[in-house]
Amino acid sequence: MKAFISLLLFFFAARAQQDVQDSWPMFRGSPALQGISQTQLPKTLKLRWSYQTGGSIDSSAAIVSGIVYVGSGDGVLHAIDLATGKSRWQYKTGGSFGESSPCVHNGVVYIGALEGILHAVDAAAGKAIWTFQTEGEIKSSPNVYQNRIYFGSYDQHLYCLSVSGTLIWKFMTGGPVHSTPAADGGMVYASGCDAIFRAIAAETGKQAYEISIREYTGASAALRDGYAYVGTFANEVLGLNLEQRNVQWTYRHATRTLPYYSSAAVTQDYVIVGGRDKMVHCLQRSTGKELWTFLTGAKVESSPLVSANRVFIGSSDGNLYELDLVSGAKTWQFAAGAALTASPAAAQGALVIGSQDGVLYCFGN
Repeated sequence: MKAFISLLLFFFAARAQQDVQDSWPMFRGSPALQGISQTQLPKTLKLRWSYQTGGSIDSSAAIVSGIVYVGSGDGVLHAIDLATGKSRWQYKTGGSFGESSPCVHNGVVYIGALEGILHAVDAAAGKAIWTFQTEGEIKSSPNVYQNRIYFGSYDQHLYCLSVSGTLIWKFMTGGPVHSTPAADGGMVYASGCDAIFRAIAAETGKQAYEISIREYTGASAALRDGYAYVGTFANEVLGLNLEQRNVQWTYRHATRTLPYYSSAAVTQDYVIVGGRDKMVHCLQRSTGKELWTFLTGAKVESSPLVSANRVFIGSSDGNLYELDLVSGAKTWQFAAGAALTASPAAAQGALVIGSQDGVLYCFGN
């Protein structure tokens, strides 16, 4: 009997660990904001379900333990069953959710609202746990790192809160903090509207250094192996060397010069990012050399998701595209009809993305 109980406990522990690993708990999937999903998606995606909200969906969904969490423009945070598309609960704020994506950590959903409020909501019951008021809009997505919550506000501050909602520190920048802070190695990194990329000690809130990125950005920086990658409104994508604290390389398309609003996905070899020039760009990570581009029918503000050798990204032309990571060739597309400025999320064998007409789409088997 003891052996049976031990085996049963091991099974449940392994299953719980698998659920944690095969999840998409926040914007870009992880604190380093790399945009990579570890889930195994079906070879051919089929529409599993669609779910209608009461407002536009501008942010990415989170997927944890079989539940999809997404905010809509009518101020409702939705919890939706990943398998069936049925509503589990709705948390109504009376305000509005914009681009801030939910972050799920230890049974709590954190999400910012345009009224400047960060909401902490019970992930199982959909009940408010606490709220925190800032002095400006929150379009930045919260990032939970080392059991603290980091996010930006249009009041020009980067915030650090405890999981109980207490302010630990706030750092004043030179402009609105639109982007989501990235975190790794005890540091929090924020690319801002003041054209400065900042490295801030996660524990103390003290700035360690800054790098000029020459122009403001609405994109969030992705971190990998001591480098950061971010696009700007100077029509450039930058590779930043965090050890040398400088711009390692700069990419500008030869003929099409429009800003980058999309946040990059970063693999071992590639940097993939959408542009307002209607294109998806794939660059060599070490040099910033263009490897391929893919032209859509409208600007691309959606941030790409990479799963194995597949790239998924939405476009304002109303299509969700699947591209081959190595060649950039289109391998699949889905016509949603309305603009897809939100970014895809993928976990547990499914991919979800929201549209400007308030529909959340789920694809799987």
